[in-house]
Amino acid sequence: MNGKIRKSLTMVAAGASIALSMTAVAAPAVADGETPNVPVGTRLAAQAHPAVQLTSLTYTGQVVVPTPEIKQAAMQALAQQAANAAITGKIAQDERSIAKYIFQKMAADPNTFLRAAGPNRSVDAEVGGLCTGWWVTPDGYMVTGAHCVETGEEELGQLFAQQALEKFNKEDAATVLKELGDYQTDEEIVKLATQLFVTFNSTHLRIQGLQKSLSVLQSLPGGGVDKTAKPVPAELVSVGESYPGKDFALLKVNGQQNLPTVPLGDDADVQTGDTLYISGFPGLVTNTPFFSLESKLDPALTEGPYSAKRTTQTGVPYIQTQAPAYHGNSGGPVFSKDGKVIGMLIAGSVTEGGENTETQTFVLPVGIIKEKLNEKNVKPAQGLTSTRWNEALDDYFRHYYSRALPKFREVQALFPNHPYVAKYISDTQQAISSGKDQTPSSTLPWILIGGGALVGVGIVVVLVMAAGRRRKAATGRPYPQQQAYAVPQQQWQPQPQAALPYPGAQQGGPQQQGLPPHGMPPQGYQGPQGGFPGRPGPQPPQAEQPQQQIADLERELAELRRQLGNQP
Repeated sequence: MNGKIRKSLTMVAAGASIALSMTAVAAPAVADGETPNVPVGTRLAAQAHPAVQLTSLTYTGQVVVPTPEIKQAAMQALAQQAANAAITGKIAQDERSIAKYIFQKMAADPNTFLRAAGPNRSVDAEVGGLCTGWWVTPDGYMVTGAHCVETGEEELGQLFAQQALEKFNKEDAATVLKELGDYQTDEEIVKLATQLFVTFNSTHLRIQGLQKSLSVLQSLPGGGVDKTAKPVPAELVSVGESYPGKDFALLKVNGQQNLPTVPLGDDADVQTGDTLYISGFPGLVTNTPFFSLESKLDPALTEGPYSAKRTTQTGVPYIQTQAPAYHGNSGGPVFSKDGKVIGMLIAGSVTEGGENTETQTFVLPVGIIKEKLNEKNVKPAQGLTSTRWNEALDDYFRHYYSRALPKFREVQALFPNHPYVAKYISDTQQAISSGKDQTPSSTLPWILIGGGALVGVGIVVVLVMAAGRRRKAATGRPYPQQQAYAVPQQQWQPQPQAALPYPGAQQGGPQQQGLPPHGMPPQGYQGPQGGFPGRPGPQPPQAEQPQQQIADLERELAELRRQLGNQP
């Protein structure tokens, strides 16, 4: 390439270098695509919690129990047994000791001493439980545990007995104790008598008109899972076997769109020693009277190591983890550090007293969940709500509040029931008002304009040089040197014979007074007889071919524009 053209390119490159250095100076402290040091749990909770919901299983029915009646023969035999025990010294001979002995024997075997008699007594009752579920599709498919949507017959009877029979148990115990006179207020004897009828009434309980309902607790428009939340009916699509089986259930809430979802990972995403994160609603919070409803309905996040992989006797795999979980967490998603679901919390071992034991929480792997979803042809998907939500959170955590705000508002428009977006919008607006916004100014368009001007200057220089060589070749006189390297201060005037405008220009218009757009003729354009406008005939053989040189320069400048356009 001609040395003068190389020098012109050097000038353009130098100008571009200045523009790029301006970009470096204006770049924010945290580049796009990067985030500040936000804890994994903080980010994961913010992303996942909108898709994690409280589920409710409710049974209603009429509880019917017979009126108990004492078997007189059995009672007489028991009274004689108590008297013999007192005479032989096995128990004390006072009346209280004898009464205590009798009630201990009756409570241990109620049906030996009591029979079911009429009339029947009935009471309407409602029982149920709360679990955790999570959306897997924007149109309303939800995953939870099998034991969260079904209750066994024996367990159901116990729940109804606890809920509905307290009144009857106390009445029956009071009737028997009335005959004991002073001992009807004895705490230990009252407890024994009550336990007698708890056991008897529970074993003779019948449930009529049993109804079952499943629902998801959703917030109302305006945001915030609080007292405005309402149960939305859910349809049971599929259910597996309760633990230790494949404890999986699939629900469908109709009429839903743009729901937030969580992404599914793979079993291979985690291994022993990795940290796992559990999201859900622990019963120790939802069942306590001390917390507000709003705080009860906010999911909790716990974490702990992947301890081991286990397999049940029927061949079902489970992950053992030390991440704490409690009743109510059942059905909740379990995440890897990358924010993908790698399983579902199902079970935890308890002591004989019913207390949770440490390091004994079990997770159904995501491979089983995918298998069950595939059986129903349900394809997990992430909708626009989650996409925009995650983008907004990325900006929010980078303190790009002005950039995050319109995305949060788009989330609210897409899904008005979003439980958290209203709070984020408020916090973001407050951060902007407080001067905490670190959104970088958009300097790229100005840099590109500046870079384009520099490129245009370089092209002008090249064209002037090319015209000078052509003139020298035609007339034998060199073009004035001072015009070969300097940009003219006034508009460039065409030679008198250059009368043809470039395509697209109007006759007599501005393009005849100066350079055409971008400072170069349109690609492929040639003047009369193959030359530039106003110059006759082919180039003399000894002259260089400026069109080829300009084409080479044009390619290099195009590459420079591409590099400028790729700057962050």
